[in-house]
Amino acid sequence: MNNKACIVGGGVIGGGWVARFLLNGWDVSVYDPDPEAERKINEVLENARRSLPSLYDKVLPTEGELKLHENIADAVVNANWIQESVPERLELKHKIIKQIQQYANEDSVLGSSTSGFKPSELQKNALNPQQIIVTHPFNPVYLLPLVELVPSVVTPVTVVDRAKEILISIGMKPLHIRKEIDAHIADRLLEAVWREGLWLIKDEIATTEEIDDAIRFGFGLRWAQMGLFETYRIAGGEAGMKHFISQFGPCLEWPWSKLTDVPDLTDSLINEIAEQSDAQSGHLSIRELEQLRDDNLVGMMRALKKSGSGAGGIINCHETTLRMPVEEKQLPITVSRQVPQSWTDYNGHMNETNYLEASSQATDAFMELIGADANYIASGYSYFTAETHIRYLAEVKAGENISITTQVLTGEGKKMKLFHRIFATNGDMVATCETLQLHMDLKARCTSLPSAAVAEKLNFYAKAHSEMSSPEGSGRYVGQRP
Repeated sequence: MNNKACIVGGGVIGGGWVARFLLNGWDVSVYDPDPEAERKINEVLENARRSLPSLYDKVLPTEGELKLHENIADAVVNANWIQESVPERLELKHKIIKQIQQYANEDSVLGSSTSGFKPSELQKNALNPQQIIVTHPFNPVYLLPLVELVPSVVTPVTVVDRAKEILISIGMKPLHIRKEIDAHIADRLLEAVWREGLWLIKDEIATTEEIDDAIRFGFGLRWAQMGLFETYRIAGGEAGMKHFISQFGPCLEWPWSKLTDVPDLTDSLINEIAEQSDAQSGHLSIRELEQLRDDNLVGMMRALKKSGSGAGGIINCHETTLRMPVEEKQLPITVSRQVPQSWTDYNGHMNETNYLEASSQATDAFMELIGADANYIASGYSYFTAETHIRYLAEVKAGENISITTQVLTGEGKKMKLFHRIFATNGDMVATCETLQLHMDLKARCTSLPSAAVAEKLNFYAKAHSEMSSPEGSGRYVGQRP
């Protein structure tokens, strides 16, 4: 039986929570009286199904079951996690929380998506205040990993620990804020930038687009991987953070910004901001903007995966918990994943380079199966690719799932020849890759025999696969007729 999450409020944030849980294998129930709730949630899910699996090089769990309910009582039954995501009005949150706790299990985690209220404010006059904790995410919830996790003084450690465990299991980064404060951490930082942006527009110094350019072409890129203080540490050069503060700290006393002041949001200023925003982005619909945002986020976070920096590290950790290769018809399934948007080209299908990348991932997975894993490589030994031949048999488009089986053609001495078959969701074979690997001594940078344990495991697969017929396409050369 799957775990169950209940989402109360299916707007932008609530819909993101639905997608995050559902695509990580949880059953999800939703309560939202909005007659358009189902349509809005399904549109969010469509974007999430397109983008979240693209972050990973392994397949996500089988999607859970989604149910929409007409009352809170039915929605919260047997829910392990309940997420309140109603509009930011304290009296409304108190009302909804009271209704939730009348029917919820006492051991359920009751998280609130509030961006500003403290947990102690939410817990006031509650039936079970110890159950309530702030779990503030960021849009899009199904892609961005950060969740501000804020307990109050009455929140048991067990609730905090359980919330962390669940959030990590669905690929998120819980930031435990040990002392509650209005607007938590991230929104206080964002509001400071937002206030300054409003003044720059009010004083006719910059437009909305120019302010966004300052962020996205400059410090926003640095923040994505290092945040604020690590960025400034580098800015201090070899002397480090102390030098940076001593050099730039006095500037904080200069009247550069208006952090404690905000311009009056008059109709004139609001209209000016809205008109500039329309000129900047009005040629795209909201859904098109969301897809553009998601594609960019996936691209940046996949780049961060390679170094394990920032959000990339969270994805890598979550990926280790996803399904490992399994045996099927004597051939191991070494890859099972979705094709990301970044793998497609101007022809609208998977680029030839990425067939090789997928095959390379299959080779890496097979190496792990025979014991030539990260620890083996760290010990000074590995396999290098000497030769590869790929056949392209059919198109694959972004969002489609592929799986790869691996057959050992040769597994003796220093040589390992593998034959990868790439399949689409419908079972059609879309490509094959024959690759010759040579075992290497990484210190001497020359070929060598594998360890006895690796050789034994490789021989096991080679013997089993030798009993199978030779795969069609093996031994071919470029341009050979069928």
